[in-house]
Formats: sequence, C-alpha cells, structure tokens
Amino acid sequence: MANCTPFECLVKYESPVLVERSNRKSTTVNPQPHPSTQVELQPPTPSNKYEAHCYLSRLLRRREWMEGDQLWEQQVSVAPSTREDVSGLEELLDMKLQQWQARGTGICPLRRKLFSQCFDELIRQVTVECTEMGLLLLRVRDEIQMTLAAYRALSDSSMAFGMRKALQAELEKTIYDLGPEEREDLRKQLNQLTAYKKHLEKRENERRQVEEKIHTQEIQFLKRINQQLKDQLSVIIETKK
Repeated sequence: MANCTPFECLVKYESPVLVERSNRKSTTVNPQPHPSTQVELQPPTPSNKYEAHCYLSRLLRRREWMEGDQLWEQQVSVAPSTREDVSGLEELLDMKLQQWQARGTGICPLRRKLFSQCFDELIRQVTVECTEMGLLLLRVRDEIQMTLAAYRALSDSSMAFGMRKALQAELEKTIYDLGPEEREDLRKQLNQLTAYKKHLEKRENERRQVEEKIHTQEIQFLKRINQQLKDQLSVIIETKK
C-alpha cells in the first residue's frame, strides 16, 4: 500500500472511497461494494456489478494510499468501454510516453511500465464484456512477464560473464606486454603479498585462540563464584531454619 496519493494510471478505477483505519468500513458517499473472499468465482454479467467487482478484484489489484491519517482505496472499474474510451486510452498512452520521455526503441523500463498498464486496462475492458476472454488475456500477460523476467536474468548473467572475460583478457594482455624484468618484479611482489597474507592469517588465528582461552577462563571463574554464592545461600537458609 502506497503512503501517498497514487499516480495517474492507465487502468480505469472507480471513484476513491474513504476507509476508516479502525474498522476498515467505508465512510464516504459513493461507496463501492467490497469483494468478499467467500464469493465463488463465477463469470459475471455486465448487469451484475457486484460480481464483476469480485471477479475483477482478483485479476487487477485495488489501489490504497494514505492522505494524512485517512486511508483511501479505489476498486477497478466495471464500467463497459466504448470506441471513444479505446481511442482515449491510445491518446493517453502516447501522451504519457512523451511526458515520461520513454525511449522508442531498446530496453526502457518506463515504456514497459506504461504498456503494462495499458494491457491491464485492455484486460479490464475485455473482462467486463467476456470473462473467458479476459482470463485468456491474463494468461497471455503472465506468460509475457515470465518470459521477460527470464530474458532479463539471462541478460544480466551474460553481461556479468562478458565483463569478467573482458577483464581477464585485458589482464592477460597487460601481462603479455610486460618485459621479463617487470614480470619477475611482479612475481616477487605476489610472493611477498602471499607471505604477508599467511602471516596475517596466522596472527589472527593466534589472537582468536588467546581471546577464546581468556573467555573460557572468565566463564569458569564466574561459574565458581556462582557456585560459592549458592553454597553460602544454602548455609544461610539452613541456619535460619
């Protein structure tokens, strides 16, 4: 849930509804029916607005945000769309692409986000008219998102592998271009650093062993003190009896 007023989205929503933070009940005019989790998923008809709300709420998430100490929410709209709505959606998409300065080609997260919102709005429009077709579009959307995620992971892995190979090749070329004396000097420096590393590891291990020994001795001393106090307390109790 966002902690601010939500940005303008290409998906069509109902009018915002004020929700009380204590009991989560609608308190303003124009409240929309909240979908119950007990409602069975059945294909809604355009005349049954409540069932359409229940179904669309499972396909597209409602929006929630905070304004001060007030919690607001918006349900996905179940209003059928006209040709003018589709044309307006296309115009709004083009306008947002220009406003956000999305790139026309290549990888662009902004462009992908806007087209994802546009596809969700198309799913909403189709679902209101035909539930089965809306479900099919939802499957297509999820498959596209999984494919893009797989390609993104593969691209990141390939870029990391290519960078390692480039650095390795550059290092090998640098070593190859060095003269015999420079190579020998680097080899000596490597041996010195390796020996110094082993010396540091040995000193660190010795220091850790000393600290563990001191810690163990302190624990044993405290245990003895604790036992002595217990014995003294037992004697005092017995004396008072």
